[in-house]
Amino acid sequence: MQLFVNDLTVMDFSYLCPERGMVGESWIVDVILSGDLNEESMVLDFGKVKKQLKHLIDEYIDHKLLVPVEHAYSRIEHDEKHDRVTVDFMRPSGKSIHLNCPAEAYAFVYSQNVTMPSVSDYLKDVIATHLPENVAGIELNLRAEVINTPFYHYTHGLKKHDGNCQRIAHGHRSKVVVFENQLESIKWQEYWAKRWCDIYIGSNEDIVDIKETLFSSLYSDPSLHHVFAYESSQGRFELAIPKVESEMIATDTTVECLAQFMADEHKRMNSNSSFKVLAFEGVGKGAIAFA
Repeated sequence: MQLFVNDLTVMDFSYLCPERGMVGESWIVDVILSGDLNEESMVLDFGKVKKQLKHLIDEYIDHKLLVPVEHAYSRIEHDEKHDRVTVDFMRPSGKSIHLNCPAEAYAFVYSQNVTMPSVSDYLKDVIATHLPENVAGIELNLRAEVINTPFYHYTHGLKKHDGNCQRIAHGHRSKVVVFENQLESIKWQEYWAKRWCDIYIGSNEDIVDIKETLFSSLYSDPSLHHVFAYESSQGRFELAIPKVESEMIATDTTVECLAQFMADEHKRMNSNSSFKVLAFEGVGKGAIAFA
Protein backbone atom coordinates (compact mmCIF):
# COMPACT_ATOMS: atom_id res chain seq x y z
CA MET A 1 0.00 0.00 0.00
CA GLN A 2 1.18 3.51 -0.76
CA LEU A 3 0.28 6.84 0.78
CA PHE A 4 1.04 10.12 -1.01
CA VAL A 5 1.09 13.76 -0.02
CA ASN A 6 1.69 16.37 -2.70
CA ASP A 7 2.95 19.87 -1.88
CA LEU A 8 4.07 18.71 1.56
CA THR A 9 6.33 21.75 1.96
CA VAL A 10 8.62 24.17 0.14
CA MET A 11 12.35 24.12 0.89
CA ASP A 12 14.00 27.54 0.61
CA PHE A 13 17.79 27.18 0.70
CA SER A 14 21.03 27.92 -1.14
CA TYR A 15 23.75 25.63 -2.40
CA LEU A 16 27.31 25.87 -3.68
CA CYS A 17 27.79 25.21 -7.38
CA PRO A 18 31.19 25.09 -9.17
CA GLU A 19 29.88 27.03 -12.17
CA ARG A 20 27.14 29.26 -10.77
CA GLY A 21 28.55 30.01 -7.31
CA MET A 22 26.03 30.40 -4.51
CA VAL A 23 22.57 29.57 -5.84
CA GLY A 24 19.28 30.34 -4.11
CA GLU A 25 16.58 27.71 -4.60
CA SER A 26 12.97 26.91 -3.71
CA TRP A 27 11.92 23.29 -4.24
CA ILE A 28 8.49 21.82 -3.65
CA VAL A 29 8.38 18.42 -1.93
CA ASP A 30 5.98 15.56 -2.73
CA VAL A 31 6.22 12.32 -0.73
CA ILE A 32 5.08 8.72 -1.18
CA LEU A 33 5.24 6.23 1.70
CA SER A 34 5.06 2.46 1.13
CA GLY A 35 4.19 -0.13 3.75
CA ASP A 36 1.65 -2.28 5.56
CA LEU A 37 -1.43 -0.94 7.27
CA ASN A 38 -1.08 -0.32 10.99
CA GLU A 39 -3.63 -0.98 13.74
CA GLU A 40 -5.53 2.11 12.58
CA SER A 41 -5.74 0.67 9.02
CA MET A 42 -3.35 3.35 7.81
CA VAL A 43 0.18 3.41 6.46
CA LEU A 44 0.66 6.58 8.49
CA ASP A 45 -1.79 9.22 9.68
CA PHE A 46 -1.86 12.21 7.30
CA GLY A 47 -1.53 14.53 10.26
CA LYS A 48 1.72 12.85 11.29
CA VAL A 49 3.04 12.87 7.72
CA LYS A 50 2.43 16.58 7.38
CA LYS A 51 3.74 17.46 10.83
CA GLN A 52 6.65 15.06 11.36
CA LEU A 53 8.04 14.87 7.83
CA LYS A 54 7.71 18.59 7.24
CA HIS A 55 9.53 19.19 10.54
CA LEU A 56 12.40 16.92 9.48
CA ILE A 57 12.72 18.57 6.06
CA ASP A 58 12.67 22.02 7.64
CA GLU A 59 15.26 20.96 10.21
CA TYR A 60 17.72 19.38 7.79
CA ILE A 61 17.38 21.48 4.59
CA ASP A 62 15.21 24.56 4.88
CA HIS A 63 17.05 27.91 5.23
CA LYS A 64 20.46 26.23 5.12
CA LEU A 65 23.45 26.30 2.78
CA LEU A 66 23.93 22.93 1.06
CA VAL A 67 27.58 21.99 0.56
CA PRO A 68 28.69 19.26 -1.93
CA VAL A 69 31.18 17.50 0.33
CA GLU A 70 32.79 15.35 -2.37
CA HIS A 71 33.53 18.16 -4.84
CA ALA A 72 37.20 19.01 -5.24
CA TYR A 73 36.55 22.68 -4.43
CA SER A 74 35.06 21.91 -1.01
CA ARG A 75 37.25 22.34 2.05
CA ILE A 76 35.43 21.83 5.33
CA GLU A 77 36.76 22.28 8.84
CA HIS A 78 34.64 21.41 11.88
CA ASP A 79 35.19 23.15 15.20
CA GLU A 80 33.48 20.64 17.47
CA LYS A 81 34.26 22.59 20.64
CA HIS A 82 32.36 25.67 19.50
CA ASP A 83 29.91 23.85 17.17
CA ARG A 84 31.04 25.86 14.18
CA VAL A 85 32.10 24.98 10.64
CA THR A 86 34.35 26.79 8.18
CA VAL A 87 33.67 26.12 4.49
CA ASP A 88 36.02 27.24 1.74
CA PHE A 89 34.71 26.61 -1.77
CA MET A 90 37.85 27.17 -3.83
CA ARG A 91 36.52 28.17 -7.23
CA PRO A 92 39.23 29.60 -9.51
CA SER A 93 39.62 33.08 -11.04
CA GLY A 94 38.99 34.96 -7.81
CA LYS A 95 35.53 33.45 -7.33
CA SER A 96 36.15 31.43 -4.18
CA ILE A 97 33.45 31.49 -1.48
CA HIS A 98 34.20 31.36 2.25
CA LEU A 99 31.97 30.94 5.30
CA ASN A 100 32.41 30.55 9.03
CA CYS A 101 29.07 29.88 10.70
CA PRO A 102 27.30 27.83 13.35
CA ALA A 103 27.10 24.18 12.28
CA GLU A 104 23.30 24.31 12.01
CA ALA A 105 23.58 26.79 9.12
CA TYR A 106 24.74 24.02 6.73
CA ALA A 107 23.61 20.74 5.23
CA PHE A 108 26.43 18.50 4.01
CA VAL A 109 25.44 16.50 0.94
CA TYR A 110 27.82 13.62 0.19
CA SER A 111 28.08 13.99 -3.57
CA GLN A 112 30.09 15.99 -6.07
CA ASN A 113 27.16 18.28 -6.87
CA VAL A 114 23.96 19.41 -5.20
CA THR A 115 21.12 18.13 -7.39
CA MET A 116 17.55 17.05 -6.84
CA PRO A 117 18.57 13.36 -6.78
CA SER A 118 21.47 13.92 -4.34
CA VAL A 119 19.30 16.02 -2.00
CA SER A 120 16.49 13.47 -2.23
CA ASP A 121 18.91 10.70 -1.20
CA TYR A 122 20.17 12.84 1.68
CA LEU A 123 16.64 13.47 2.94
CA LYS A 124 15.50 9.86 2.54
CA ASP A 125 18.37 8.71 4.75
CA VAL A 126 17.35 11.26 7.40
CA ILE A 127 13.63 10.50 7.28
CA ALA A 128 14.00 6.70 7.20
CA THR A 129 15.33 6.63 10.76
CA HIS A 130 12.19 8.39 12.04
CA LEU A 131 9.51 6.25 10.38
CA PRO A 132 7.45 3.55 12.17
CA GLU A 133 8.23 -0.13 11.49
CA ASN A 134 5.28 -0.69 9.16
CA VAL A 135 6.59 1.93 6.70
CA ALA A 136 8.98 0.07 4.41
CA GLY A 137 9.91 2.73 1.89
CA ILE A 138 9.81 6.41 1.04
CA GLU A 139 9.96 8.27 -2.27
CA LEU A 140 10.55 12.00 -2.50
CA ASN A 141 9.74 14.06 -5.57
CA LEU A 142 11.57 17.37 -5.48
CA ARG A 143 10.47 19.89 -8.08
CA ALA A 144 10.70 23.56 -8.90
CA GLU A 145 7.64 25.72 -9.29
CA VAL A 146 6.57 26.07 -12.93
CA ILE A 147 7.07 29.74 -13.74
CA ASN A 148 6.23 30.86 -17.28
CA THR A 149 7.58 34.39 -16.80
CA PRO A 150 11.09 35.58 -15.81
CA PHE A 151 12.50 34.72 -12.38
CA TYR A 152 15.77 34.93 -10.48
CA HIS A 153 17.79 33.06 -7.85
CA TYR A 154 19.05 35.05 -4.86
CA THR A 155 20.75 34.41 -1.52
CA HIS A 156 20.75 36.62 1.55
CA GLY A 157 20.76 36.67 5.36
CA LEU A 158 18.55 38.59 7.78
CA LYS A 159 20.48 39.19 10.99
CA LYS A 160 17.50 40.77 12.77
CA HIS A 161 15.24 37.76 12.23
CA ASP A 162 14.51 35.57 15.26
CA GLY A 163 14.23 32.38 13.22
CA ASN A 164 16.34 30.62 10.60
CA CYS A 165 16.22 33.54 8.15
CA GLN A 166 19.12 34.99 10.15
CA ARG A 167 21.45 32.44 8.54
CA ILE A 168 23.74 34.40 6.26
CA ALA A 169 23.46 32.11 3.23
CA HIS A 170 19.95 30.91 2.49
CA GLY A 171 17.98 31.73 -0.61
CA HIS A 172 15.06 31.51 -2.94
CA ARG A 173 14.05 30.97 -6.56
CA SER A 174 11.66 33.82 -7.12
CA LYS A 175 9.21 35.13 -9.66
CA VAL A 176 9.00 38.88 -10.28
CA VAL A 177 6.15 40.87 -11.83
CA VAL A 178 6.64 44.50 -12.87
CA PHE A 179 3.95 46.92 -13.99
CA GLU A 180 4.89 50.15 -15.75
CA ASN A 181 2.02 52.62 -15.99
CA GLN A 182 -0.36 49.79 -14.98
CA LEU A 183 0.77 47.51 -17.81
CA GLU A 184 2.74 44.34 -17.11
CA SER A 185 6.26 44.66 -18.50
CA ILE A 186 8.05 41.48 -19.55
CA LYS A 187 11.00 43.68 -20.51
CA TRP A 188 11.54 44.79 -16.89
CA GLN A 189 10.94 41.31 -15.53
CA GLU A 190 13.64 40.00 -17.85
CA TYR A 191 15.88 42.83 -16.65
CA TRP A 192 15.69 41.60 -13.04
CA ALA A 193 16.00 37.96 -14.05
CA LYS A 194 19.33 38.84 -15.68
CA ARG A 195 20.54 41.30 -13.03
CA TRP A 196 19.77 38.93 -10.16
CA CYS A 197 20.77 35.66 -11.80
CA ASP A 198 22.48 33.63 -9.01
CA ILE A 199 23.12 36.72 -6.91
CA TYR A 200 24.03 37.34 -3.28
CA ILE A 201 22.15 40.40 -2.02
CA GLY A 202 23.95 42.03 0.90
CA SER A 203 23.25 44.95 3.20
CA ASN A 204 25.84 47.73 3.38
CA GLU A 205 25.74 47.73 7.17
CA ASP A 206 26.94 44.11 7.31
CA ILE A 207 30.21 44.81 5.44
CA VAL A 208 33.30 44.39 7.64
CA ASP A 209 37.06 44.59 7.23
CA ILE A 210 38.46 41.19 6.31
CA LYS A 211 40.80 41.43 9.30
CA GLU A 212 37.74 41.05 11.55
CA THR A 213 37.10 37.55 10.16
CA LEU A 214 38.88 34.21 9.85
CA PHE A 215 39.36 34.78 6.11
CA SER A 216 42.29 37.20 6.16
CA SER A 217 44.89 34.54 5.31
CA LEU A 218 42.87 32.68 2.70
CA TYR A 219 43.55 34.75 -0.38
CA SER A 220 45.93 37.52 -1.39
CA ASP A 221 43.50 39.97 -3.02
CA PRO A 222 40.47 40.65 -0.80
CA SER A 223 39.42 43.47 -3.15
CA LEU A 224 37.69 40.82 -5.26
CA HIS A 225 35.29 39.89 -2.45
CA HIS A 226 32.62 41.45 -0.31
CA VAL A 227 33.14 40.40 3.30
CA PHE A 228 30.15 40.25 5.65
CA ALA A 229 29.82 39.44 9.34
CA TYR A 230 27.18 39.86 12.01
CA GLU A 231 26.01 38.52 15.34
CA SER A 232 22.50 37.16 15.77
CA SER A 233 20.67 34.89 18.19
CA GLN A 234 22.13 31.72 16.60
CA GLY A 235 25.71 33.04 16.77
CA ARG A 236 28.24 34.81 14.59
CA PHE A 237 28.04 34.50 10.81
CA GLU A 238 30.87 35.36 8.41
CA LEU A 239 30.86 35.27 4.61
CA ALA A 240 33.27 36.29 1.84
CA ILE A 241 31.76 36.16 -1.65
CA PRO A 242 32.87 37.51 -5.06
CA LYS A 243 31.80 41.08 -5.74
CA VAL A 244 30.86 40.15 -9.32
CA GLU A 245 28.24 37.77 -7.92
CA SER A 246 26.80 40.25 -5.40
CA GLU A 247 24.43 43.22 -5.21
CA MET A 248 24.71 45.68 -2.34
CA ILE A 249 21.73 47.64 -1.03
CA ALA A 250 21.42 50.30 1.66
CA THR A 251 18.68 48.56 3.66
CA ASP A 252 17.99 45.13 5.08
CA THR A 253 17.33 42.44 2.47
CA THR A 254 13.81 41.42 3.48
CA VAL A 255 11.47 40.86 0.55
CA GLU A 256 9.69 44.08 1.49
CA CYS A 257 12.96 46.02 1.16
CA LEU A 258 13.89 44.22 -2.05
CA ALA A 259 10.53 45.04 -3.63
CA GLN A 260 10.95 48.72 -2.75
CA PHE A 261 14.55 48.70 -3.98
CA MET A 262 13.39 47.37 -7.34
CA ALA A 263 10.54 49.88 -7.63
CA ASP A 264 12.87 52.76 -6.73
CA GLU A 265 15.42 51.56 -9.29
CA HIS A 266 12.74 51.66 -11.98
CA LYS A 267 11.72 55.17 -10.94
CA ARG A 268 15.36 56.28 -11.03
CA MET A 269 15.75 54.95 -14.56
CA ASN A 270 12.34 56.14 -15.79
CA SER A 271 11.16 59.10 -13.73
CA ASN A 272 8.15 59.82 -15.96
CA SER A 273 6.57 56.41 -15.40
CA SER A 274 4.83 54.85 -12.41
CA PHE A 275 5.79 51.37 -11.26
CA LYS A 276 4.37 48.51 -9.26
CA VAL A 277 6.62 45.57 -8.35
CA LEU A 278 5.53 42.18 -7.01
CA ALA A 279 8.69 40.57 -5.65
CA PHE A 280 8.24 36.96 -4.62
CA GLU A 281 10.18 35.18 -1.89
CA GLY A 282 10.20 31.60 -3.08
CA VAL A 283 6.79 30.11 -3.85
CA GLY A 284 3.48 31.90 -3.37
CA LYS A 285 4.54 34.73 -1.07
CA GLY A 286 6.21 38.11 -1.36
CA ALA A 287 5.76 41.86 -1.18
CA ILE A 288 4.35 44.66 -3.34
CA ALA A 289 5.99 48.07 -3.71
CA PHE A 290 5.16 51.24 -5.66
CA ALA A 291 7.19 54.09 -7.08
